[in-house]
Amino acid sequence: MAKSVKLADIAKKLGVSAVTVSKALSGQKGVSEEMRGKIIELADELGYKQPSSNKKQQSSKNFSIAVIVHERYLDKYDSFYLRLYQKIAASTASMGCLSMMEVVTFDAERECKIPMVIEDNKADGFIIMGKFSKEYIFNINKRVPQAKCVYLDSSDARLNVDSVISDSFYGAYYLTNYLFEMGHREIGFFGNVMATSSITDRYLGYSKSLMEHGEERDTKWIIDDRSGESGCMYLPEEITLPKILPTAFVCNCDLAASALIKRLENEGYKVPEDFSVVGYDNFLFPGLCDVELTTYEVDMDEMVRVCLDILIKKLEGVPYKSGINIVEGKLIVRESVNKVESDF
Repeated sequence: MAKSVKLADIAKKLGVSAVTVSKALSGQKGVSEEMRGKIIELADELGYKQPSSNKKQQSSKNFSIAVIVHERYLDKYDSFYLRLYQKIAASTASMGCLSMMEVVTFDAERECKIPMVIEDNKADGFIIMGKFSKEYIFNINKRVPQAKCVYLDSSDARLNVDSVISDSFYGAYYLTNYLFEMGHREIGFFGNVMATSSITDRYLGYSKSLMEHGEERDTKWIIDDRSGESGCMYLPEEITLPKILPTAFVCNCDLAASALIKRLENEGYKVPEDFSVVGYDNFLFPGLCDVELTTYEVDMDEMVRVCLDILIKKLEGVPYKSGINIVEGKLIVRESVNKVESDF
């Protein structure tokens, strides 16, 4: 019987690690396209069989996966979560699984009405996307076993749930550092700090950068971008600006940044000539902003991949990485930041 080919065999012939070989064959990041091609070619030549091939067939059990999201996140201009769902739907279809979405209304959340997909047991697994009230999540957790659920773009360690989030803390940290590099010292934060765990993390990343640069956080420059009651974002004319403004703003998302820029323009200012503004997500509805926005790009593809990988493994009873899974993004520099003269 012929000896089976192992990852280590391929790695040894090419002078790379077995981890690099594994990443290349599974389509993960961190391997150059040239090396990926060499690894795949050698693997085919040696007759390597991926252990995951049987697992892929096994996971084609036609699992039905329900995505639950609040209506506040599906505003006609705020389609970040809609894009996430589209990616989930495409990925589940390629896996032979079915996906569906249920939108939770403000009234349903207030009344703690359990989604029909849960009440009627219409799905095998559930993705809870975005933030809900603690009471609502508590009720869902009573009805849905943790073995059937993953939280996407939301986390709460106190609930002991599995979640996938973007790197909000360091994303905002890098954005604020960039503003300092461009000479800014008076930097504000635009976002309702406790509205979501993601915004809280972004505020903390912003605060870390300020502290490292010896700057005090000025509370008048922490500006709300949305209603604390409904969670709905303010229109530009509803934004309350302080009398004395900083020279730059870190916004908790690109949509908030576009609203702030519009408000500043309505006051007769220009971005970046008068004020610099950075966002987060690298996702904005076309036509909302006339300024090319510097931002931190969220890797939506990787977030969806990790989320579905965890959920399928949980449904199949396969070991997985539990807890909070953080997906890194990258800084995207465009035209919304102006360099200023600085003494430091």
